[in-house]
Amino acid sequence: MIDTVFLDVGGTILDESREFAAWADWLGVPRHTLSAVFGSVIARGQDYRQVFETFRPGFDLAAELECRAAAGLPETFGEEDLYPDARACLAALQDEGLFVGLAGNQPAQAEAILRDLDLAVDVFGTSEGWGVANTAPGFFERVVHEGGGASSILYVGDRPDNDIRPALAAGIQACLIRRRPWGHILDLPAATARSLFRIDSLDALSSLIAKHSAAAT
Repeated sequence: MIDTVFLDVGGTILDESREFAAWADWLGVPRHTLSAVFGSVIARGQDYRQVFETFRPGFDLAAELECRAAAGLPETFGEEDLYPDARACLAALQDEGLFVGLAGNQPAQAEAILRDLDLAVDVFGTSEGWGVANTAPGFFERVVHEGGGASSILYVGDRPDNDIRPALAAGIQACLIRRRPWGHILDLPAATARSLFRIDSLDALSSLIAKHSAAAT
């Protein structure tokens, strides 16, 4: 049975399209060109930072983030960046009596922003706040620590490589949501085939979990 659901942040509850557009403008490249390079980087299984290296060899992400902040263009998000199905899904999960967490590869300040959005969430976690990237085993060990036994946790993410594969390796059940490029372009059948659910939106998640848990009793 599933009694705990952790969701990734970027690409799962948070639409990062506006931020991708902001980076294209900051780099001075057409937005569709940045998107095309993203697709190429994903298909080759490379780190997303390679996108920036393509346009600016030697790109220093931390330094550029400081420059953006100094220019009054900080990397941030708000209510308008939540996917339309996110808030209702989180509330539905809590209404079903599930323990709900958000845990993703985000800077530490993202936790405060997420808290201020007043979402139906019991625990928040970020890779920077926890001191471990979501690609490392320690990240999902922390998810298990926060959420209880691994076998009763479902982790929902949009990336087969950084979300689904390491969650499964930690003994956590996984759900792949296919709405950002990674879920459509990156082919990792060994991971996606083992996902408990594969969905295109969060609308049906609570009912799928309820049916699964009912069948397990």
